[in-house]
Amino acid sequence: MTKTSHDSATPAHGQQVISACGFIHQEFNGEHKLFMPKRADTKAFLPGVFELPGGHVDFGEDIVAGLKREITEELGMTITVGDPFGSFTYMNDVKGSHSIEVIYFAQFVEPIDQIKLDPEDHSMFEWFTKQDILDRKKEVVAEEFSDHETGEDPEYLTTLKGFELLEGGELRFK
Repeated sequence: MTKTSHDSATPAHGQQVISACGFIHQEFNGEHKLFMPKRADTKAFLPGVFELPGGHVDFGEDIVAGLKREITEELGMTITVGDPFGSFTYMNDVKGSHSIEVIYFAQFVEPIDQIKLDPEDHSMFEWFTKQDILDRKKEVVAEEFSDHETGEDPEYLTTLKGFELLEGGELRFK
């Protein structure tokens, strides 16, 4: 069987793609923060945008296993995965596909000073508070990538929802 490439620019015309992303959070001095890497400027799809890390799930692969694999490949880290709390769909015009994205609460297992970015995927990372997400919206939302009905980016809205659930203590780890 041939392995399918799931890079965000690899053609997949007319196909559906399943993606899993982690709302990787940690508390710093009593404040919840979210890990967000910045997509490399060389990416054809959404270059230079901060994102929730994760990626495409391989055909037949368990979605949580796929999320853990993507985090290991892109960041050199392992994660514990909690409950899923958001999902949405979007069109990837570069790839020609329709994507379904599922967001899970997650935390790094190793110390955060061991994060190793793959420069083909990400150029840098930051830890964002909810207020940072609100104040720096233009850095986490690509203008061309907003929902046609609400005018908002679905990943941005899901990120805000994650903070609300986190602050309300409404998450569990398995």
